[in-house]
This record gives sequence, structure tokens and C-alpha cells, in this order.
Amino acid sequence: MTDMTTAALEQLNQRELAHYTVDVLRRTILHYGIWFNEIVHQLGLEEAIRVEQEVSASIFPLATNRLGRTLGFRTTEGLPSFLVDMDKEKLMSLIDAMSVNWLANDGLWFQAVENNHDMYTGKRCNDTCWTRYSPVEAAMIKSFLHLPEQSGLDGLEQALDFRLYARINEQTSERSGNDLVFRMVKCRVQESRRRKGLPDYPCKSAGTVEYRAFARTIDSRIETECVGCPPDENLEGFACAWRFFIPEKPPGFDFIGDERPGHG
Repeated sequence: MTDMTTAALEQLNQRELAHYTVDVLRRTILHYGIWFNEIVHQLGLEEAIRVEQEVSASIFPLATNRLGRTLGFRTTEGLPSFLVDMDKEKLMSLIDAMSVNWLANDGLWFQAVENNHDMYTGKRCNDTCWTRYSPVEAAMIKSFLHLPEQSGLDGLEQALDFRLYARINEQTSERSGNDLVFRMVKCRVQESRRRKGLPDYPCKSAGTVEYRAFARTIDSRIETECVGCPPDENLEGFACAWRFFIPEKPPGFDFIGDERPGHG
């Protein structure tokens, strides 16, 4: 093991250099997130989302091409060719693994705060994170699917199938007139807690901000109501469920921004 108190980068052994390489990636991710968070603070979430889309369109193809030249892999229009050429089933498995890693990341952050402070503080941090993450994920999906600004419940139903949660949990959507009822049939987090003999995590407060922010980012007219979510009891056939709808507008009234009945 190299003496890290006096070592230069060139003196590190292979394992230490590999560890340092992962550390560089970690710093890059953190720096990217810190920039985003500061723009939210200075200019607001909507502008931060817009700027992130602009930055990502430049940095990811640039970074991929640079890494390709360094590591010797081909690129195709800014994407690693080994991904473009990968067997579809294997690519889907990779997406699933990355989605589970995303959830593990979320859970470990929560546990670290809970273990070092308390459940209340962990929940407070968690709920606030969802006010940021959910509209970001919705905006990214909306851009990826080229959804129009007001894509209604059709757009929302499609977008819900592209969340990372959709690759982890079992979910269903049911349409009835002007309503969309979304049910999380099996939740990986709650099932893991039950296996450990723990009560359901009371996620209603997080879910309320999560689903409301997601739906409104897809279409600002959409309203969200909770059908049932822990700590609610006697939830039959689902872990949580949410109702989305676009309120009927009075004759001659057009929605403009947030000028919805009951808002303003």
C-alpha cells in the first residue's frame, strides 16, 4: 500500500489508481449536481432544468467521445457503440441494473441521515429531494419522448412507464373518462422492509410531492389526488395509488399557466 501522505499520482499502484479513477467520477457527478442545485437556488427550478438540458446536450457526447479515444471504444453519434450494438435483452438488463442502483443510492442517503440523526430528519430531506428530482425526471422523459407542452393524461400515462421506478416495481394504470388511476402494485422498498419485519415506510408525504410535481411537469393542468399510501391502512391490492385528472373548465375559460380553479 502506497504511503498516501507523500505519494504523487504517478506513484500509485494499479488498484489505487483504479480507486482514484472511481473517485474522479464521483467528484464529477457531485460537481454536476452542485451546479444544478445552485442554479435552482439562484434562478429557480424551471431555469435549472432548462440549463441542464442545454449542458447535457453538449457534455455527454463530448465526454463520451473523449473517453472513447482514451479507452479505445468506438462511438456512434455521441453514444458508446458497444451500447448501440448491444443485444436488446442485455441492454434492458443493464437499464434494470442501473435503475436498482439508483434506488440503492436513494435508500443509502436516507439511511445515512436517519442513522446519524433521526427518522424525521431523514423524511424531511427525502421529501425535499423529491420536490427537485421528480420534475427533473419528468422533464427528461418529456424531452426524450418529444411530448408536447400539454400532452394531457395520455402523455402522463406514457411518461409514468419511463420512470426508473417502472423498471423496479410492478405498476398499473387505469383510464376512466377524464381520470387516470395509477397503482404501484408491488413496491421494492416496502417489500424489503416487510421481509425484515419492519412496518411500511410512511411515504405519503413524499409521494404527494413526487407525483404532483411529476404530473404538473408533464402538463401543468393535471391535478393529483392520493387514493391510498402508507401510513394509510388497509391498502388492498396495491402499495400506493394516485388519481390524476384535468379539472373541467368553466365555459369560455382557458387554462393559462397555473390559473386553474382553486389556484391563484
